[in-house]
Amino acid sequence: MLLWLAEYLTQFHSGFAVFQYLTLRGILSVLTALAISLLVGPGMIRRLSRYQIGQTVRQDGPQTHLQKAGTPTMGGALILIGIAVATLLWGQLNSRFIWAALLTMAAFGVIGWVDDYIKLVRKDPRGLIARWKYLWQSVAGLAIAVFLFYTAQVPEETQLIVPFFKNVAINLGAFYILLTYFVIVGTSNAVNLTDGLDGLAILPTVLVAGALGLFAYLTGNVNFATYLAIPYVPGTGEVVIFCGAIVGAGLGFLWFNTYPAQVFMGDVGALGLGAALGVLAVIVRQELVLFIMGGVFVIETVSVILQVASYKITGRRIFNMAPLHHHYELKGWPEPRVIVRFWIITVVLVLVGLATLKIR
Repeated sequence: MLLWLAEYLTQFHSGFAVFQYLTLRGILSVLTALAISLLVGPGMIRRLSRYQIGQTVRQDGPQTHLQKAGTPTMGGALILIGIAVATLLWGQLNSRFIWAALLTMAAFGVIGWVDDYIKLVRKDPRGLIARWKYLWQSVAGLAIAVFLFYTAQVPEETQLIVPFFKNVAINLGAFYILLTYFVIVGTSNAVNLTDGLDGLAILPTVLVAGALGLFAYLTGNVNFATYLAIPYVPGTGEVVIFCGAIVGAGLGFLWFNTYPAQVFMGDVGALGLGAALGVLAVIVRQELVLFIMGGVFVIETVSVILQVASYKITGRRIFNMAPLHHHYELKGWPEPRVIVRFWIITVVLVLVGLATLKIR
């Protein structure tokens, strides 16, 4: 919206042309989303507390979590609002990639909001029944996958790029839809599983989103893409605005979510942000790199799968508790130690993912 205004004002003063630069708009998107989170956050926390929309705690979990009962939840709505507003203000609103990212985040955010509402307002600990949750996630994931497949304009948009290998790309054809579905739905649930400690999920989300923003900028620039031997997909550069908004809104939320948390994001934030990371990786053709950079999300998800499978098959548990962060808590690690060490691991994995740009 503001970009259109700047374009109009350019005819009166050439200085407004500076807003055409993607890098400047990306920075402004970060700052706008950050400002929204910091300014709106305190009021939202007070409102959630007033309506007693607070966290429920499992009695069989770490005993240190019992003191978190009642902490305001569903604060993830603040993140999604900040991202949406910043993106709409600074993004090119005729970009199909921008709308794909926004609608994916919104759809999964709504599913998470319904789940949170049932658990926290209606006081039903089951939340949205699993089969219905996965059904609506599947509908949303398939819808965006079909949209991206049928609006693809260049062959590179439906190829699977293999990291660390130059010019290795697999033409997926219709299998692109299946891959996109699994990436979006899988990442959404992986982030949701990771969101179990104060700030544990949000900073890795910020780091991965920032890295995907760099991939988007390079993928959408023909000169950089050619030099780095990565696919050139016209228009993906505009996704930088959306990535920047995730970084800004995420950092703003971390201000309140850091240990000891004043607010939790809930499923509305975790499912929406996870789906956003998934669709971003698809747009910039870096699904496998997302698997590397989001390694913490992957490990957390795998720990749950292994725990459930082991218990059903052998009757024995592999971990003290799943997801993995609870295992280390029950081993005696203080919560801040678990959080920071998982953050450090994410920093390393993001750097490895970025290294794929040159190590080929």
